[in-house]
Amino acid sequence: MRERVVVFQRALAPVPRRALKAGILGLATGRGDIKALEDELAGLYRLRVGVHRVIFRYAEDGSIVCLFAQRRGVVYELLAASLSDLLAGE
Repeated sequence: MRERVVVFQRALAPVPRRALKAGILGLATGRGDIKALEDELAGLYRLRVGVHRVIFRYAEDGSIVCLFAQRRGVVYELLAASLSDLLAGE
């Protein structure tokens, strides 16, 4: 999991923090509200956990890389602004 996802998760209150952690752990078995993103975000997926979204991708080795997490209202705007930095830092 990327450091910025960990930092975001730690800043949450206990109940949403636990929900987000459970949602991320569920990705390993394909559980959760997962949707493939489109257009310039093709190849990325989003996980919906309440009002929060986690943007992730499947790596070639089969692992899951969580790139970004934020509240729904701002996640896509912030992601688009920092997409090249996120993908370059892998």
